[in-house]
Amino acid sequence: MARYTGPQTKIARKFGEAIFGDDKSFEKRNYPPGQHGNTRRRGKKSEYAIQLMEKQKAKYTYGILERQFSNMFKKATRSQGITGEVLLQLCESRLDNVVFRMGVAPSRRAARQLVSHRHITVNGEFVNIPSYQLKAGDVVGVREKSKSLQAIQESLANSSSVYEWITWNNETKQGTFVSVPGRIQIPENINEQFIVELYSK
Repeated sequence: MARYTGPQTKIARKFGEAIFGDDKSFEKRNYPPGQHGNTRRRGKKSEYAIQLMEKQKAKYTYGILERQFSNMFKKATRSQGITGEVLLQLCESRLDNVVFRMGVAPSRRAARQLVSHRHITVNGEFVNIPSYQLKAGDVVGVREKSKSLQAIQESLANSSSVYEWITWNNETKQGTFVSVPGRIQIPENINEQFIVELYSK
């Protein structure tokens, strides 16, 4: 499946924040990329530019390409609730994102790879679709043969994040997607209203 595989620090610098997680290169140069990134005065951005930037930030943060993101927005508009909030909830309910949130992988990109390579199960069944939408009560686990993988063990050892809407048992290497998170429980710095306004034009 197509996905963005280009340089991450350059994209993070474009948005002015480390959207892909800890990044030493970003910390050294947290100004926009390019020859004049640190010196050029940039004019005031238009409303459209701000809205487009927010959509791009959300897409890069969750590792979703345009067509898939557009389809998720359409699904959010058909759902009950606030469209922007539902959109982020759909992003957070993706299997690759939950694997990342549980600490099984250090990044969403790494989580996507674990899912694609059949290291992850949902309710005891292999699922190799990163965009798989989890439902409340679904149990996500590491397959038996993969529990000893060094990459997974290191990620779990370094993970310190705790979320109210998921649980994790480090002994069984299983966790539960307890509920769809509310907007206040989603830590990403994304203004979803700008995205709604962009697509509504």
